[in-house]
Amino acid sequence: MKRNRIFLPFLAILVFSGSQSFALGNSNSGIPLLGDDAPSFKAEATTGHINFPNDFGDQWKVIFSHPADFTPVCSSELLELAAIQDDLKKMNVAIIVVSTDKLETHNQWVKSIDSVTYKSRKPQQIHFPLVADEDHSIARKYGMIHSDATTTRYVRGVFIIDPLNKVRAMFFYPMNVGRNIDEITRTILALQTSDKDKVLTPADWHSGDDVLVPYTKFTGDQWELAKKEDPDLYMLTWYMWFRKMK
Repeated sequence: MKRNRIFLPFLAILVFSGSQSFALGNSNSGIPLLGDDAPSFKAEATTGHINFPNDFGDQWKVIFSHPADFTPVCSSELLELAAIQDDLKKMNVAIIVVSTDKLETHNQWVKSIDSVTYKSRKPQQIHFPLVADEDHSIARKYGMIHSDATTTRYVRGVFIIDPLNKVRAMFFYPMNVGRNIDEITRTILALQTSDKDKVLTPADWHSGDDVLVPYTKFTGDQWELAKKEDPDLYMLTWYMWFRKMK
């Protein structure tokens, strides 16, 4: 058990490093980098015509891509998204699902999922759009499929986009591993908290946890003055300062 706990974080670092190298080194990938404008698109969806990002105003947007409809792993993810769609709406977050199947198939998939009981929850109706990307144009804009690929099996991306239409976080998943919806939600909350309060969030942070403050080199007198001005500040060591969240 101890061996697994040591190995898995090391594996995650290797995967991240390789992904970063691919995103930066492959000019044909088309993957937008963090801070880039999210590519715009127009398409038909289960909720009507979509003009992205104009239709979503000042909302945060999360784009989920799927290789095909009626796939088991993707279906479980839509069920999880349907279960929290109202919570995400309260967070000013819009969900946009993109799949490479036809609109007619999207509608059939939604109708089927709307009747499924999952994890002892009552069936949830899907209110977010499923966008038809039959020609793969959206997938290619977001680098979710290689420019010369003839298969959609790698189209398993997640993009978190802020109200200014900047890409703030992204995830890519293999076909056989379901996406962690809790982690995606946690990342959105962390970004919103960081933007609002001008703070940093530490590892495994969840809403309500204490936050890190950006590092500034204080002298002893300056530190004592800062603590008086902000009694919620505390220091673990000279390079890790926290603020209590009220």
